[in-house]
Amino acid sequence: MTIRTLTTAAFAAGALVLAAGGAATASTHSTTTGSTTTTATEPQLIHDEDLKAQSITMGGATVLPTTRTITHWFGQTKDPSNGVTYGYNMVGANPHTCSGAACDVTIPVDITPIVVKIAGQTFDGQGVVAPTLKSPQFADNDYGSTTAATNNKFARGAGGALSQADAGVPLQLQDATMRAQFAKNGSSSYHLRLNPVVHPAVTITVPSNQGGLIQSGRGVVGASIDVGWWSSQINNLEQSADATHLPLYLTDNIFLHSGKSLSDCCIIGYHGTRAVGNGGGSTNSQGNAAVQTFAWASYVRPGFYSRPNGGANWALQDIHAISHEIAEWADDPFVNNTVNPWVTPTAPQYGCTGVLETGDPVVSIGFAKGTNTYLQGTNPDGSQSADGYYHPEDEAILPWFLRLPSDATGSEANQYTSGGRYTFMGDLNPFPGFRAPATGC
Repeated sequence: MTIRTLTTAAFAAGALVLAAGGAATASTHSTTTGSTTTTATEPQLIHDEDLKAQSITMGGATVLPTTRTITHWFGQTKDPSNGVTYGYNMVGANPHTCSGAACDVTIPVDITPIVVKIAGQTFDGQGVVAPTLKSPQFADNDYGSTTAATNNKFARGAGGALSQADAGVPLQLQDATMRAQFAKNGSSSYHLRLNPVVHPAVTITVPSNQGGLIQSGRGVVGASIDVGWWSSQINNLEQSADATHLPLYLTDNIFLHSGKSLSDCCIIGYHGTRAVGNGGGSTNSQGNAAVQTFAWASYVRPGFYSRPNGGANWALQDIHAISHEIAEWADDPFVNNTVNPWVTPTAPQYGCTGVLETGDPVVSIGFAKGTNTYLQGTNPDGSQSADGYYHPEDEAILPWFLRLPSDATGSEANQYTSGGRYTFMGDLNPFPGFRAPATGC
């Protein structure tokens, strides 16, 4: 997700905050950033109308013809609505030119769980690693159908056929999404696979002036942290990352605020990129500079956003934010894929934007997949939001952003109507704005 009020300059300012707060200290099992002791405080109640899920895109880098980054390809397509040809870089092999084994790409994902200590409580990201690995994000599932999908009230609705052209083919979530985006289904050799590698946990202690506890109307407690301060911590962690891997920093119910108040939230994830080397660029690269991509996302506890019994924001739980950020990373890894500006009434918090961020238009729209056994009990107030499934987010795909007609999208065919699809869910997405190309602003 992206909020374009945070630019590369803002990210640099965040790094200065990190320098003032102290560098990370290595230890055998973990790394601790910050040293301010926190004391227990009562969480601040955030009303449901103020709980708007967002995330941001951090930084940006000029794409180089380099092998010292994740495997990627370049394409360009003419937008018929304005006659402009837009270029874009995406992760994986070029689906239009690759053949055979070269179409099958695996990207290592370096998962670092973060233990957050704030206001006398601990939010342990280590606890959400196992359910994340068991989720559709990394485990194979059949995407031929789903038992439930978001309805036009953002609540749980009926399921049905999903990626029917891949029915019976075991796939990871992002692999299924990319195959649908380019109609590389069935027996196609095209794949974008993710290989997760879990690294030792990192502990971050949040000073009292940089965040505090918040609570939903169902009694679910989370933490709200200043976005600039938090981003400086992530920036410090990624200094030693492998540029050919995707570092994924994983937290448990941690949210960020962009204003001065805890209630100015909630950013639930972001992805970004930066050049690697002295001064932000590679030294002696000889035209083959290293470019590091990365992502942070929170595992969202049931009942924080999701109302009871499949009510509003039903899909905004568990891996919703994680699936959002990884999908956006895959379609815009270097945070510089721009398109004709678009707007969507289903996610007004993003306003008018010209970035190819696949999750932003469809926040809180998703479907049920897989079996989830983690945190499936009742909410603290006794209501029930968890339903035994994971809830991946739907994703807007390239044809939607490029204003292509449905019979010329190159995407997987819709389930029940003619033409290609504009989101991964296709006809299961109930909103008219996703049965047609994006609307300008």
